[in-house]
Amino acid sequence: MSASPSAIESVLVENRVFPPPAEFAQAARISGMPAYQALCAEAEADYEGFWARLAREHLDWNKPFSQTLDSSNAPFFQWFADGELNASANCLDRHMGTPVEHKTAIIFEADDGAVTRVSYRELLERVARFANALKAQGVQKGDRVLIYMPMTIEGVVAMQACARIGATHSVVFGGFSAKAVQERIIDAGAVVVITANYQLRGGKELPLKAIVDDALASGECPSVRQVLVYERTATACAMQPGRDKTFAEVLAGQPAECAPVAVGAEHPLFILYTSGSTGKPKGVQHSTGGYLLWAKLTMDWTFDLRPDDVFWCTADIGWITGHTYVAYGPLAAGATQVVFEGVPTFPNAGRFWQMIERHRCSIFYTAPTAIRSLIKAAEADPAVHPDRSDLSSLRLLGSVGEPINPEAWMWYHRHVGGERCPIVDTFWQTETGGHVITPLPGATPLVPGSCTLPLPGITAAIVDELGNDIADGTGGILVIKRPWPSMIRNIWNDPARFKKSYFPEELKGYYLAGDGAVRSSDRSYFRITGRIDDVLNVSGHRMGTMEIESALVAKTDLVAEAAVVGRPDDVTGEAICAFVVLKRGRPTGDEAKQIAKELRDWVAKEIGPIAKPKEIRFGDNLPKTRSGKIMRRLLRALAKGEAITQDTSTLENPAILEQLSEAN
Repeated sequence: MSASPSAIESVLVENRVFPPPAEFAQAARISGMPAYQALCAEAEADYEGFWARLAREHLDWNKPFSQTLDSSNAPFFQWFADGELNASANCLDRHMGTPVEHKTAIIFEADDGAVTRVSYRELLERVARFANALKAQGVQKGDRVLIYMPMTIEGVVAMQACARIGATHSVVFGGFSAKAVQERIIDAGAVVVITANYQLRGGKELPLKAIVDDALASGECPSVRQVLVYERTATACAMQPGRDKTFAEVLAGQPAECAPVAVGAEHPLFILYTSGSTGKPKGVQHSTGGYLLWAKLTMDWTFDLRPDDVFWCTADIGWITGHTYVAYGPLAAGATQVVFEGVPTFPNAGRFWQMIERHRCSIFYTAPTAIRSLIKAAEADPAVHPDRSDLSSLRLLGSVGEPINPEAWMWYHRHVGGERCPIVDTFWQTETGGHVITPLPGATPLVPGSCTLPLPGITAAIVDELGNDIADGTGGILVIKRPWPSMIRNIWNDPARFKKSYFPEELKGYYLAGDGAVRSSDRSYFRITGRIDDVLNVSGHRMGTMEIESALVAKTDLVAEAAVVGRPDDVTGEAICAFVVLKRGRPTGDEAKQIAKELRDWVAKEIGPIAKPKEIRFGDNLPKTRSGKIMRRLLRALAKGEAITQDTSTLENPAILEQLSEAN
């Protein structure tokens, strides 16, 4: 097949391969490539039968389903629609009477280092009390509840309590502004807001309740009847009589038993808002049955979960990773997990490694952005290097949130995994509900920077702009050709936007991931090249920004982190603009120009002259949300010389925008 004229050129070559360690593979749930291929073959031979078997084996049903997949109103697919179950019961009640009942469910480490342990029995009782408290406030099945909480056990309890009574929760990350909270309350029609007086991050008290008050002050949220406030700290906050109640008030006298409410498998478990490239946030709606099935399965498959594992996903519950791999997946799988309130750099940048040693974590799952920032910290201060901590308990590492560049992968492999731990580089999205392309640690040979192969039952493909398959070795648009249980069901209140965004007519009804990808010619491994809107067209050459970023970061003696965007150019169509954080102080003047030239020459050597950035800008950091996500829309505006009109209240350090406005 000839390459499509719209194909994305792939210029990053990676030849290093790391087979699964023999001992790991021998004991794995999915052991060796033949076992992976057998599952794929089962799904191919009987797609609905494959998913039905897994749903019956991994979930407890109040009412068994008789129909697996209903495609009659595509793309509004329904899975197990006539079955009934409860998500909270599948996470907690199912473990009662088993050895898991008294097992530690959550090891909570607070910002100040204080540790609390909660067993599955204790967690069930806390969830039941809070579910009863919600019912006492008039919350019913089908109501929406907005959760704006710190990263604490109480946040997980609130989510599970909503699920227990059939209320749909919408969690908002604790770094979002009052305007963002207000928009989400209005769109979801939330009847109750669950928040805290303050959250603790990096030794500081940050207000949450005050932000909720600002969101409600305009009177534009008439649906909200009550605000429930967890008193995380002893510092008082304003309380509105009649509307606001503390957790202590609403939990007083509530019994420790609450029967879970059975809901249909397609009942909305949650709405999670994601920022669109323009316009209002999208409320991604997920079901109960299909979502929970995939959360449980991927815990078993991707993380090869064992009964004695201590699992740590560093994500906040305000993001999809914190939903699937903190609030639901680990509990459905009966795992012991670490929940962490603070930030990786407080009281020092060795906090992650010290916590792994302290809690004997065996599975560690974090973001490339965190890894790269900790590489920079470790090279600046040997005292916080992971080599200073005992990480021998680790047996598996994971990466999530964005493609991980090969050099960061290698550092993670050497210095955190001790060259013995497989790394599962997981590709997925808020919309997919869980991993869709990822290595299986006991089966898949690993290639740095590649998410490797789709999970069994996921029909991922790379196509051109008309939905035609593209040959291996050529980049294109990533799609999933068949529905799967944990996929997005709708955009809340906006079905037209759902169809247009995710199932455009020109792509033959395939799910559009919105990412570019390329498959290697030798193994057909997938590598994500970046968002489709992060593809640059320079003098007729279409290049993914991630590959240029990886080349910059491969200059390991100099570069800690890089982000690349395009800006209009009269000569080349688009010009490459790189934003770079060095492993030393930010250069200025002639030094900045000299280093910029060195980096341009490096990219030309690594990729080719066509990929040389026209501009390089240096900063002490990149503009990130407090969760570590790079705000690329701000970088695009800076590259174009536009005024910043977007809300920057979630930025970790707004001052860096001025630094990054200087081109070299």
